[in-house]
Amino acid sequence: MSAPLDLFRALADPTRLRIITLLRSMELSVGELAQVLGQSQPRVSRHVKILVDAGLVERRKEGAWVFIALSRGDAVTALLPALDAWNDKAGGDHWAIADNARLAAVRADRAAAAERWFEAHAVEWDAIRSLHVAESEVEAAMRRALEAAPVGRLVDIGTGTGRILELFGERAVSAIGIDRSPEMLRVARAKLTEEVPTAELRQGDMYALPLGDGTADCVILHQVLHFAQQPAAAIAEGARLLASGGRMLIVDFAPHEREELRTQDAHARLGFADQAVLGWLRDAGLDGEVFEHLSGGELTVTLWLGTRRAARAARAA
Repeated sequence: MSAPLDLFRALADPTRLRIITLLRSMELSVGELAQVLGQSQPRVSRHVKILVDAGLVERRKEGAWVFIALSRGDAVTALLPALDAWNDKAGGDHWAIADNARLAAVRADRAAAAERWFEAHAVEWDAIRSLHVAESEVEAAMRRALEAAPVGRLVDIGTGTGRILELFGERAVSAIGIDRSPEMLRVARAKLTEEVPTAELRQGDMYALPLGDGTADCVILHQVLHFAQQPAAAIAEGARLLASGGRMLIVDFAPHEREELRTQDAHARLGFADQAVLGWLRDAGLDGEVFEHLSGGELTVTLWLGTRRAARAARAA
């Protein structure tokens, strides 16, 4: 941890304070920070380096992109409440208002790019996913991951064409698939009418699911998290749905360098390290484990399992 003097020196600049505030909302690339701040990338990079050296932010390289995020250290934990208190006394900051407006534009640009891709590839979605790793192998591992207990009330986040509802719908007490793309939901609805007629399909965002707390026994994120700009927030929102003893199964890629998946297939993240996913599960109040690594082809698929312990749920209530 940096000395207090180093921390205050790092924060003794309005731009660096703005960067800290922006990163509280979401991880951003250096280019996106430059866009929001209205400054050149070299200048923003210098500010970021000072914050990194002070232990306040972290760089994470993904292919040709570098993402910046707040550190998880004690310094940040202590800093954020102080910033909130100072902002409350100051009655708001005109820079924050402008930055938030430009940040909304960055979010909209990201969402629009992903949406265009989804709409263009809705019918071919299953085929595209099968190119990365054998889906039959992944599906068998998912069955193994969930066989220890009843599926119960199932929620599939980012259901796409509804394949997960096909796999587990008959074992579930109820099955709900959620996706933000109307095109995807139309494809899923056409597939599931015959195979899982009791399944529900709803349009919704992974960061604001249209379901109440504790309404699910099993939540699945299958090859969805790499599209998330805020994976920790998506995991936390999914965990919110889990009742006592509920389980969350995350299936996604291990870290890789296939940059074309970002540029051609709208992947926001080039895979995930075990430590990162387990940390997000823990932050969401779940006990996490790496269930299995599946090597095949050029990419490795990992299954992570998170469980809400009954004692933890009881204390939270």
